[in-house]
Amino acid sequence: MKNTFLENIVNTKLNSSSFTDYTYNGLQIEGCKTINNIITGVTACQNLLDQAIFYKAHAIIVHHGYFWKNDPSYIKGYIRKRLKTILINNINLYSWHLPLDAHKTLGNNVYIEKSLKIIRKGYINPYLWWGIFRKSIDGRKLFEIISKNFQRQPIYIPGKKNEKISKVAWCSGKGQKFIHEIIRLKINCFITGEISEETTHYARESNIHFFAAGHHATEKGGVKLLGQWLKKIDKKLNIQFIDIHNPV
Repeated sequence: MKNTFLENIVNTKLNSSSFTDYTYNGLQIEGCKTINNIITGVTACQNLLDQAIFYKAHAIIVHHGYFWKNDPSYIKGYIRKRLKTILINNINLYSWHLPLDAHKTLGNNVYIEKSLKIIRKGYINPYLWWGIFRKSIDGRKLFEIISKNFQRQPIYIPGKKNEKISKVAWCSGKGQKFIHEIIRLKINCFITGEISEETTHYARESNIHFFAAGHHATEKGGVKLLGQWLKKIDKKLNIQFIDIHNPV
């Protein structure tokens, strides 16, 4: 597959041009023209780059790439090492951020929904979805299910004692800022990636079951689903997801 063709079909699929993002979505660093081997991952950290070299990848696809609006305006230290690794090995680096959070069939939120068997009912905003469990569930039981499916124990702030969960809202990554919307809508369970100090008090005082399942853990799904979709487009592609552990 041509590197520019890959960028075009994914941008079209994810409707990338409709998003105002904090970074560039698409082909961030151009490498070799023809792509056969692809490594996918959450973040284009040095460990992932080293794995890409080991597997002789022609391209890396991530959720967290480079050139963020608040990044340093210099190239030295770890930044220089990352860029040198990519350029000297002629690797294409692709990144899709918000488009991969919000997409309704390939995104991170979809993966959370499928993993926890949530029945999607609607969207509070493009990144904050809500739904129901087929059968009401105890908070501790949901804690166990999240731990198993995301391979880490979430930070859990229990809601009202003995109150089971039926309605739930969720947002991958850094979604704790949306807790006020959850409170306003009287949804008694919120699942996201991160938690802030003040989030604990908002959840406790509003009797909300709050789960911080990990920024990294809740954003592994989108690139996995995207890789599966690309494999259907071109069965000759060799696509492998590499999970670089991150406790956050």
